[in-house]
Amino acid sequence: MQVPHEAFVVVADGRKMLFFRNQGDAEHLNLVVERVREQDNPPDRDQAAAPSDQSQSSRAYGSNFASGGATSERVDFHQMAEDRFAAETAEMLRKRALRNDFETLIVVAPPRTLGELRKHYHKEVEQRLAGELDKDLTGHPVPEIEKALSAA
Repeated sequence: MQVPHEAFVVVADGRKMLFFRNQGDAEHLNLVVERVREQDNPPDRDQAAAPSDQSQSSRAYGSNFASGGATSERVDFHQMAEDRFAAETAEMLRKRALRNDFETLIVVAPPRTLGELRKHYHKEVEQRLAGELDKDLTGHPVPEIEKALSAA
């Protein structure tokens, strides 16, 4: 994938986002960190503690269901927090695009996060989006991120 000089590169998942600027050129990337943001998002089992007003049987099984008529669906608080974090990331991109902080945007995220980001892209973000890579690279060192982008 071509990552032009000064391109804005966002590497995100449902818990962490890394903002980079390519200080190199399209062939020799040099990603420099501009910002890192991480949210605490414990596993769903830790977030789904039953409120004290739930029935004893519900607490005993640790159940947490969304009411919705005849069928009940389990609420995944961990996934909800990840989706909300992706929406917040898209909002940050919107604000930066409207301030003309970047001309070219590359987004790297796992497929689920990428899908959630796309739901919230503003038209200014979409116009500046030069490429997407559906990989989870938030836990990788910068040289591996650069290598993955160059190979894409």
